[in-house]
Amino acid sequence: MNNIRITKKFNFEMAHALYGYDGACKNVHGHSYHLEVTVKGQPIKDSSNPKHGMIMDFTDLKAIVKPIVEELDHSTILNGTSPHKALAQENLLFQKLVLVDYQPTCENMLIDIAGRIKAQLPSHIQLHHLLLQETPTSYAEWYAEDNTL
Repeated sequence: MNNIRITKKFNFEMAHALYGYDGACKNVHGHSYHLEVTVKGQPIKDSSNPKHGMIMDFTDLKAIVKPIVEELDHSTILNGTSPHKALAQENLLFQKLVLVDYQPTCENMLIDIAGRIKAQLPSHIQLHHLLLQETPTSYAEWYAEDNTL
């Protein structure tokens, strides 16, 4: 058995605010995010398959992740269960607003992204690792091995 991992990188710009936080991040502010998505599988051995030798075509992985990135890119993400929802209902400040049911931290965003990617992957491919870099010196990571029952 030869498990191989492949990684695709994505970039997006996004603003958020952390309701109830005791620091500067309680205010709406933005980041240039860098997302790395690593999947694991075995290379296809069937020489008649056009994907022979690949575990997954990078284009296919991009097709799964790109809609998630496009939703977040140049958006403002807010906790829709907080009073920030009132801002959303006014919709005077933000043209592209994403409301989520969690505190939009880097960590919680990874949990959300992981679930969305896993739901779209072919059954023979496993999501192995995500890295979401929020600033040049700060990032969060998600590993499948840490999230099994």
